[in-house]
Amino acid sequence: MTDSQEEPLNNGLTNSEPAETTNETVAKDGGEIHSGVGVLDKTVKILDALESGPSTLGQLVAATGLARPTAHRLAIALERHRFVLRDQHGRFVLGSRFAELAAAAGEDRLLTAAGPILQTLLDRTGESAQIYRRQGDQRVCIAAIERASGLRDSIPVGAMLSMEAGSAAQILLAWEDSDRLHQGLRHAKFTATKLAAVRKRGWSESVNEREEGVCSISAPIRNASGQVIAAISISGPTGRMGAAPGRRYAPLVMAAGKYLTEALVKAVR
Repeated sequence: MTDSQEEPLNNGLTNSEPAETTNETVAKDGGEIHSGVGVLDKTVKILDALESGPSTLGQLVAATGLARPTAHRLAIALERHRFVLRDQHGRFVLGSRFAELAAAAGEDRLLTAAGPILQTLLDRTGESAQIYRRQGDQRVCIAAIERASGLRDSIPVGAMLSMEAGSAAQILLAWEDSDRLHQGLRHAKFTATKLAAVRKRGWSESVNEREEGVCSISAPIRNASGQVIAAISISGPTGRMGAAPGRRYAPLVMAAGKYLTEALVKAVR
């Protein structure tokens, strides 16, 4: 059987696999960790092998020492849960689920650091400030602070907004891989040229793009790996912020994004 051929799924243990033990002691033999849960240890072997890069089924078998049917069954199960994906050559690679879990874990640290920074942005700009994270084809506001009076762009925590318009949407899309970027641009009010400019200068602005009379400026928040995981923004009425708000406010928003990025990096050291 070649690497590209799929073998039947077997949700139970094969006859060649020993029953899982209930021993809770963690043992180490030759650098390997044995948790006492055999299928878990074998699954971790698959993930450890993929940490080094894409692998065919044959390469997984060689790297893990697992029987070919076992390696195939576990890899397919991991694929169904998005812990493993296939690349364009059909090789197994680590999947998007890890990034999602990392973002969720990092969100608590982000929210802990976010409050004072959003307040500082409000104090220095006089405008409402928010943090957005992408959630599928939308973006969700995960933290916000509003000016106490006067015209303001009121966006409550938990609000779901489109990824098709707005400076935060530009930030959350600009550093995506090529396929997701082009897919996101299909119905967007901004262009690939505009996103290229966003990547070059490190901030984005929108004027009357998401809503008539509203403008915003956003900058990226990155994790320790450099991945953009959120966007920090200020927003308000165009009449007060002007037709080119980025010239005035971008340095402040970028500094806030940089501070939160550094806070996330320090938290994992």
